[in-house]
Amino acid sequence: MNGFSSILFISSATLGQAGQPQQPNLFATLLPILLIVVVMYFLMIRPQQKKQKAHTAMINAIKPGDEVVTVGGMYGTVAGVDEKKNAIYLKISNEVKVRVERHAIARVVVEDQAVTPK
Repeated sequence: MNGFSSILFISSATLGQAGQPQQPNLFATLLPILLIVVVMYFLMIRPQQKKQKAHTAMINAIKPGDEVVTVGGMYGTVAGVDEKKNAIYLKISNEVKVRVERHAIARVVVEDQAVTPK
């Protein structure tokens, strides 16, 4: 029994030293969070910023005579641009003109030229 108790004493002494928790590496702890932020930036934030820049450039390039579609789905031809009021005048019928905000323009209608396949 004496040999058995000495084995228990030795094993309990070794467990006491190894049982203390080690400090986790700060880099290893923060790496997954950092990777998630980087992936979200490249998959969500950056493409949205590119779309916003392209939309702003498209709105700034609108000139009279362009056919546009508003966010509400109304088609019209640009009759004039008011820089002071940040508005665009759309001609939607022969004698009907409406004033809309610049940011209410969803897209410029581009007529597709039919390409005949060879």
